[in-house]
Formats: sequence, C-alpha cells, structure tokens
Amino acid sequence: MYDILTLNKISETGLEKFDEKYNCNAEIENPDAVLVRSASMHEMKMSEKTLAVARAGAGVNNIPVKDFSEQGIVVFNTPGANANAVKELVLCGLFLSSRKIVNGIEWVQTLKGEDEVGKKVEKGKSAFVGPEIKGKKLGVIGLGAIGILVANAAEKLGMKVYGYDPYLSVDAAWNLSRSIIHAPSVEDIYKECDYITIHIPLLESTKDFINAAAIAQMKNGVRILNFARDALVNSNDIIEALGTGKVASYATDFPTADLLGVSGVIAIPHLGASTPESEDNCAVMAVKQLRDFIENGNIKNSVNLPNVEAPRSHRTRVAIIHRNIPNVLSAILPAVSAGGINIDNMVNKSKNEYAYTLIDVDGDVTEESLTELKKVDGIIRIRIIK
Repeated sequence: MYDILTLNKISETGLEKFDEKYNCNAEIENPDAVLVRSASMHEMKMSEKTLAVARAGAGVNNIPVKDFSEQGIVVFNTPGANANAVKELVLCGLFLSSRKIVNGIEWVQTLKGEDEVGKKVEKGKSAFVGPEIKGKKLGVIGLGAIGILVANAAEKLGMKVYGYDPYLSVDAAWNLSRSIIHAPSVEDIYKECDYITIHIPLLESTKDFINAAAIAQMKNGVRILNFARDALVNSNDIIEALGTGKVASYATDFPTADLLGVSGVIAIPHLGASTPESEDNCAVMAVKQLRDFIENGNIKNSVNLPNVEAPRSHRTRVAIIHRNIPNVLSAILPAVSAGGINIDNMVNKSKNEYAYTLIDVDGDVTEESLTELKKVDGIIRIRIIK
C-alpha cells in the first residue's frame, strides 16, 4: 500500500486513477508521495520514505525543488494540461486590452438609478472606443504548449502572428501553424508588433524580461499581455510606460498592490487554469506520472530529474538518483554486479546537477550489491522495484 498526501483539493477525476494499492487523503503523516496544487511546501519537512511530489499544474514556485533534489525526491509538474484554459483567457485578455470593455462595464454600473439610461449610454460610449484585432500584429514570446495555442488561435482570428522562441522543440514546431512568422530575435517582436504576449518560464535570467529597455524598443501604444508569471514584467516600468502612453494597456493574470488602480491595467485574479477541465487534466496527468514512477521508476515531466522511461525487461529494477559527476556510472555497474547479478538493460540520463539510472536485472539484488552501491560517491537514493 502506498500513502499519497493531498495538500489541496484534487480533482476526483484524477484521484480515480489510483487503484487499490494506494491510500490517498489529506491526513497522511509519512507519505510515499505528495499531490499538490497551490499549497506552499517550503516549510514542510518530508519523510525519508517520500519518493516524489507531483504538482497538478505547471509552476513549481511553491515547492522547494533544490532541497527535495538533495533528498532524492522527484518533483513532477503537468506542462500543457492547463494550456487550453490559459489560451482562452489570453484571448479574452487580448480583446479586453483592445476594446476598453472593462472600463465600459464599470461605467455602465454608475448609471444605476438614473433616468434615460439608454440615451446616456449612447452619448457616453465613445469614451470606450478601441481597435479591432483583425489585421493587427501579435508577437508571441515563448512557443511552448500555451504559446503555440495562442499563436494558432490568433492567426485564425485574422491577426498577423510573429513567434519567438530560441528553444523551440521539433515536436512543438510540428504543432505550429505554417502561417506564423518566425521572429529571429525578440527585438523583431518589439519592433513589429501591436500586441505582445509573453509565455516563458520565470527564471533568474528571465526576471523583469519586459522592462524599460524592452518597452523603449516597442511601438507607441503597444498592448502587453502577461499570463505566464508576474515577475516577468517589471511593474514600475510598465506603470511608467502606461503613464506616458507608450503602452496603451497591460493585461495580467497576476495582480500586485502597485498595479491596482493604475489606468490601463487589466488585472485578472489568476484565473488562467481555473476551469474544471483544466483541474481534471492536471490531476489525471499528475497521478499517472506518480504511479509510473512509484511502480516502474519511470520519470516523465520532472523539473529536477531527467526524463527516463523504459519498458520493464525483468521483474527486478534498480532505480538510482545520483549526482551528475564523473565516474559514478562506472562505479555503479560493478556494484550492481557484485552479487553475480546479470544486468539485462540500463538507461542513464542527466539533467544539470543530477542524473538518474534505471537498471533491469535478471534476479534479485543481493545485500552484497546494495552494500557496494551505498559506497559509491555521489549516489543520493537507491530504490529496488519489484
């Protein structure tokens, strides 16, 4: 029986993917794995038996990834599971940023109780005029699961779409409409586009990606959308640009205190993935990834370990998390073979500081082999899966 701790309300559609081998609830003290959405885990101490944490969503800011890596805990996320939900909200933001719809709705509410509302609406509506998006240029920075959906949808709405992503994968490229114009640099996006939407991960290198220097290269009256992460856009710089008119509007799914009440800001309360369909998709993906790792040692969509998947060739599998340093692998093989075990199949991959090795063996792993493995410098965690 495997104990799974849930830190948030997780979709039943996902939890149903666990079978009778799993005990899943919010009261478990020493879990084999954790399912989480938005709850912060930074102050949590994990049990020595905890193997993995699965985030039912894309961002892992609420998880101490580095600390868990050092404990040999695999951290999963669910990239793409909420992509359609976010895409739809980005399209909504695109219209809201263009047509002053929010301002108009708020103004109409001020007419409550007055006479001749219809006439006042006709007289006052000119204050909320905004351009159509058809024929305008949209720049999409980041062509991952969400960026591609946004780019393709905007193209179908009649926009001329530019896409920029220096790390565009082959699989992603296959899903991108042939009509999307490849931008050789982000500066081309800034120079050409009337609307810009950003869909890149928040890293130290991408913090304040949209700043005063970037905005200075953009068209006057540009409209900027941020439905990725708040710190990708420098709030002070965007507020200043809104004040001068350089930026016509800024739509974001990440309200902060300094943005509230600023003219031109459309602040949405982080609704990107807030759909029942998205919650179901994320939960199902998270549970499937957890089960495959717990039962087979396979890793898919981990943020701290490499993707390693292999069909089982024998009953016994050795899963080893270790540091990505020289000579570890050369020491692992003789250690596993120490008890006269035949190695049938092996897969080894690395990701930054860490590596993962899966070994299928013909027979049981002996105490002698385990003793030798534990002596290998750089090994963080050893698991025998049967």
